[in-house]
Amino acid sequence: MSSEEGKVILEREYVIPLRKVYSVPRTKRASRAIRLIREFIKRHVKAEVIKISPEVNEYVWRRGREKPPRRVAVRVKKYEDNTAVVELLERP
Repeated sequence: MSSEEGKVILEREYVIPLRKVYSVPRTKRASRAIRLIREFIKRHVKAEVIKISPEVNEYVWRRGREKPPRRVAVRVKKYEDNTAVVELLERP
């Protein structure tokens, strides 16, 4: 990925709270969680294009659409072409 998108200019780790997702109807929670992750990264990294890795998507959807996790730890890499890639953070 890095060779296609250019040089990494910013790399950060975030723990994104998904608490607000539980205030929406149960059948929309996982999709709203993905949207919330995208908005959080856009606000904090100031990137225009945000690519969420399949691992993050599977982590959010793993318990079904009605019970997403309360928080998700991610690593964000921003490239010089103003795109950000969101990856699941592997905790030791």
